[in-house]
Amino acid sequence: MALTSRSPRKMRTRTKQTLKKRVAKKRVVKKPVPKPRAKRRSVRADTMVEAALAVFAHEVRTPLTGILAVSDLLATSDLDERERRWVETIKAGAEHLAGLATLFVDAARGSKSRFELRQDFFDLRALARNIGDSLAGRAAAKGLLSRVAISDRLPVFVVGDPVRLRAALENLIDNAVKFTEQGNVTLKVSPVRMAGKVGVSFAVSDSGIGLTLAEIKRLFKPFSQANVSIASRFGGAGLGLSSVKQLARAMGGDITVAQRRGGGTVFTLTVGLAKANGPIAIMSRDDASIAPGQALRVLSVEDNPFGRVVLNAILTELGHQAEFIGRGEAAAERVAQGTFDAVLMDMVLPGIDGVEAIRQIRALKAPHGRVAIIGVSGRSEDEAASRQAGADAFLIKPVSPRALATALLEARRRGAAAT
Repeated sequence: MALTSRSPRKMRTRTKQTLKKRVAKKRVVKKPVPKPRAKRRSVRADTMVEAALAVFAHEVRTPLTGILAVSDLLATSDLDERERRWVETIKAGAEHLAGLATLFVDAARGSKSRFELRQDFFDLRALARNIGDSLAGRAAAKGLLSRVAISDRLPVFVVGDPVRLRAALENLIDNAVKFTEQGNVTLKVSPVRMAGKVGVSFAVSDSGIGLTLAEIKRLFKPFSQANVSIASRFGGAGLGLSSVKQLARAMGGDITVAQRRGGGTVFTLTVGLAKANGPIAIMSRDDASIAPGQALRVLSVEDNPFGRVVLNAILTELGHQAEFIGRGEAAAERVAQGTFDAVLMDMVLPGIDGVEAIRQIRALKAPHGRVAIIGVSGRSEDEAASRQAGADAFLIKPVSPRALATALLEARRRGAAAT
C-alpha cells in the first residue's frame, strides 16, 4: 500500500485552519448571556425610577391642590370680569400641571400590564364643564375664540378614572391652544354607543397649523412630535399623546386625529365608562354639599404646611371645623381623645404612613374606632391599600372643594350604615 507523504508546511496550514474553525464555532455557540445579577440591577433601577416619580407626583400635587382650591374659592367670590379671567388662567395652568404629572408617571411605567385604572364614582357632566372652562380660559388668555358643546344626553354620574381622563383632555386642549395662533378652538362632548358601557366622545378641534398625513402617522409614538420644526418652535417632549392613546385603549376606546375642513386639526377621544349604581348615584347636586346645620369636626393628618392652609380654607368655606396634626403616630391617640366626625388621612407621612395610621384608628374601641376616614394621596395606587386598612372614601390630589364635600358625605353615610 502506497503512503502519501504530506509536507510539514501543508500540515501546519491545515491544522491552523481547523483550529480557526473550531474557535469560530465556539465563539458562535458561546453567546453572551445576561447575568441574573444584571437583571436584578435593572429591575431595581426601574423600581427606583417609579418610586422617585411617585414621590414627584405627590410633591407636585400638594401645592397644586392649594392653587386649585383657592382658585375655586376665588371664582365664587365677587370678582369683576378681568379678575375672573385671571383666576381662570391660574386654575387652567394648575390643572394642566396636575395632568402632566399623571401622564409622566404613566409613561415612565410603560408596560400596559401595570397600567391600573381607578374605578371612582364621579360627575361626568361636571368634569365636562370643567374641561370646557379650562378651554375657554386658555383660549381667552391667547386671544382666541372658544366654543363648548356638551350634549344634554350625557349621563350625570358614572364610574371610571376621572384623574387620568382629565389629564388626557387637558393635554388635548393644551395642544389645540398651543398650535393655534389665531381663530378658534372647540370642545364637543357627546355620548356614543358602546357595548356594555357608557360611551363618551370628546372632540377637540382647532384652526391651527394642521397636520399632514405623514405627520399624523408619527404623532402617537412616545417622545415624538410631528416634525422637528414644530418641536423647535412650540416646544414640548412629545410625550402626552402617546399616554393619551394608552389611556384611551385601556378604557375601551381610542383616539383619532383628522384634518379639519378649512384648516386645523380634530382630535377625537372616546372612552368607555361604567354606569353608576347605589344610593349616592341618585343624590342631587345640592346634596353633595353639607348644610350649614350639619357642620363637622374634622381631624386632618397632614404634614405639609401649605397643604394645611389649603385644607383649612376649603373646610372653613364648607362650614366645618378643622384640627391638624403632622404625624401618623399621633392620629389614633388624638381620635381617642376627641369627638371627631371625620378624619382626612394623608397617605405619605413622616414616621408611619397613612395606611398604618388608619389601621391603628380602626383598632380603637367604638365609637372612636368607627369614625369616618378619608384617605388622601397624590398616588392613585394608594387607594386599594387605604380602603383595605379601613378608609371609607379616597381622594386623589389635587382635591377640589366639591370632591371633598362629596367624600365627606360618602364617608359619613358609610359610617352611619356601619353603626
